[in-house]
Amino acid sequence: MSFKKINIWYLSSFLISLTIVIPIITVFSSFFETTGNYSSIIKNTFLYEYIFNSLILLVGVLVLTFILGVGCAYAVSFYKFPGVNFFKWALILSFAVPAYIYAYSLTAFFENYGTAFSILKNIFGEGNYNSIIPKFDGMLGAIISISFSLFGYVYVLTRASFLYQSQNLIELGKNLGFNKKKSFLKIILPSARPAIIAGLSLVAMETLSDFGSVSFFGISTLTTGIYNAWISFDDLALANRLSFFLLVFILGLFALENFSRKKAQYHSSTKSGFKSKSINHLTGYKAKIVFSFCMFVFFVSFLFPVLQMLYWTIIFPKHLIDLNIINLFLNTMLLVFLSSCVLISLAFISSYGNRVSKSKFLEALTTFSISGYAIPGIILAVAYMSFISWFDNNIISFFELKTIKNIFIGSIFGLVLVYFVRFYSLASNGIKSGYLKINYSIDESSYLLGYSKFKTFTSIHIPYLKNSVLLISVLIAIEIIKELPITLIMRPFNFETFATTAYIFASQDLLEAAAAPSLFLVIIASFFILISSRYILKD
Repeated sequence: MSFKKINIWYLSSFLISLTIVIPIITVFSSFFETTGNYSSIIKNTFLYEYIFNSLILLVGVLVLTFILGVGCAYAVSFYKFPGVNFFKWALILSFAVPAYIYAYSLTAFFENYGTAFSILKNIFGEGNYNSIIPKFDGMLGAIISISFSLFGYVYVLTRASFLYQSQNLIELGKNLGFNKKKSFLKIILPSARPAIIAGLSLVAMETLSDFGSVSFFGISTLTTGIYNAWISFDDLALANRLSFFLLVFILGLFALENFSRKKAQYHSSTKSGFKSKSINHLTGYKAKIVFSFCMFVFFVSFLFPVLQMLYWTIIFPKHLIDLNIINLFLNTMLLVFLSSCVLISLAFISSYGNRVSKSKFLEALTTFSISGYAIPGIILAVAYMSFISWFDNNIISFFELKTIKNIFIGSIFGLVLVYFVRFYSLASNGIKSGYLKINYSIDESSYLLGYSKFKTFTSIHIPYLKNSVLLISVLIAIEIIKELPITLIMRPFNFETFATTAYIFASQDLLEAAAAPSLFLVIIASFFILISSRYILKD
């Protein structure tokens, strides 16, 4: 009886992991598919442009996010200055502003006769101000938009690493004659390398998968190539082929970084030698410089896009009135609710199945399944549709059954399913980290008291992990609210969210109309971020 129950949990966990793995495998297998005539055209013309632009974008974003993220983390972790406690949480609000919304704000402010022009005209009167207003468009605009939207990954992880650095190492540097600059470059920064690389890896994945901002600025990257191959040329095989190139590109970056580390260690071999670092109190011009830097990053990354969207919304109230806010809000929250329920429920079942079965194969399969987060959403959407089309054309048609495409493609069900593959790692890692705190002796004690495995799961594990569930729900909500390419491709007909509505208006060059849905999206995301900040910023 016990063996049978274990098999049920094992089978459930296996099927969940397999559901996630199928689209990932589809991407790899797509390399051998036959593509249409458009494939040879792309190969001889645009493919190298896609790769080159993706590389330039990636390098530019990584450099800028490194400067912003590490600089802010160092300032709030090692120094005490006016406003430091405010900046600790305020700097993570940049997560609420997707790169594509930042791109709309940047263009609206600096374009000819835009907001900057209006400000100069009101202050100095009539004049030819367009000639002196800088233009942030094309590649430069995309790099700035993505960097200020994503630097929070580097900031949060680097700050966490800085908090646990031992004062002993810093004092050792002082004894060796290191000044603060040399101590930072030789001791503090190298010690935080794993956290910095982890943050930059997340930035790299998000940059290479970005669709909204690069398409808005008219930059041809691998992501826009995938979208055009499917939407414009109806060549799903080519979209999968380009997805394969992009995925190999991402995995190559991880392999290169992993090889560069080799056997380097970044932790102290003993806890007994740890000494909490001292905080330097800044006064005078030094305090003003650090405050100004943090204020600049906070203003440019969060206040600037919010104020720009608010400005457009106020001076063009017609677009706000015409916007069906309630419907967009309900659609967005429906996706958040359904996705959270599915992700958390299945992550619980999968984690518990791993726990009771203790299967190395299942553990390996689960570990591979969480790699879906490393795959851009547009790739997962295309891979998912490829698999459903193949299954429908070969399996369903063979048994002469009714087509299933309408159920899985262009439906809420299909949309939530792709969300599940994309964001499963968030739920799985969150539940798994909580399970690591539950000793196996607790399970054994519950069995001795007559609890079944199911009752142990529902009565002991779930209540114990309720805080993890809350944090996971918030993180999933933030991701779903901002997600664009998956929603854009997989949503049902006439089903819009704040993200898709803003994109549609912006793609039609109606930035004033895109302001209101963009503003509501940022406000809702900010609300969830403020809830999660108590967990993210724990010292």
